[in-house]
Amino acid sequence: LNKRTRICILTNLFFYFSSPKSDLYDDEEVEIAVDNAAFMDEFFCQIEDIRTSIDKIDENVAEVKKLYSVILSAPTSDQKTQDELEAITNDIKKMANNARNKLKTIERNLESEEQERVSADMRIRKSQHAVLSRKFVEVMTKYNEAQVDFRERSKGRIQRQLEITGKATTDEELEEMLESGNAAVFTAGIVDSGISKQALSEIESRHKDIVRLESSIKELHDMFVDIAMLVESQGDIVDNIEQNVSKSVDHITEAQEITKKAVRYQTKARKVMSSGHFWVLVHSLSFLLRDL
Repeated sequence: LNKRTRICILTNLFFYFSSPKSDLYDDEEVEIAVDNAAFMDEFFCQIEDIRTSIDKIDENVAEVKKLYSVILSAPTSDQKTQDELEAITNDIKKMANNARNKLKTIERNLESEEQERVSADMRIRKSQHAVLSRKFVEVMTKYNEAQVDFRERSKGRIQRQLEITGKATTDEELEEMLESGNAAVFTAGIVDSGISKQALSEIESRHKDIVRLESSIKELHDMFVDIAMLVESQGDIVDNIEQNVSKSVDHITEAQEITKKAVRYQTKARKVMSSGHFWVLVHSLSFLLRDL
């Protein structure tokens, strides 16, 4: 088995033992999980691709936050920083749309297959889909929060520069100016007021930053709402996952204790078999992790 396949099957095994209604001591269920490994391999590779995209988006969001700080720390943002920010923003948009489309495809497939098959692998697939959907929303929420924070701080810089010129504005008035999308609204009446070229340049620069930002926010809005609604509808599934992961840890701990007692007291084979599923998992993990 190659490394990618081992990782996919390893994930399959873990989520089998943590999926809703799984029973550590159900021989038939374990056999089904193993027999369906090939069928599930493609699905888990798909899941791994989505997870990789989400992780990359998360990394890019961290970079965007750094660039926001650089832009806010300078009177005007240089073109190189703006180009870098635009490139990362486009990458986030591309990867986010790709992840969203794949999650929606999995959702449609699950809905169409649910009537035909209700089994351990179906529960695993639904659980994985729910977990990744929530993770996706969490990352995109972090991105949105960074954008909103940058907008507010940029707006604050504009407001302070306007106050320096004697053109104080309320939040409502400033929002109206921003919504107009015309930088001349900010500079009208203050060009001849003795304002420095640097201050005037900063006002115009901050306004451009906000216009670019709002364009990005609008492009991602529908996608964000779409996935957020999906996650909200999966609330019970995600809660069940968290509970069952906790239960699976308890099951493994219990199996370990049973094994220790079986060795210590050399009891009958019946007691040794009670920990059999635990050793199936251990040996499977050992095999899959070998040479990774």
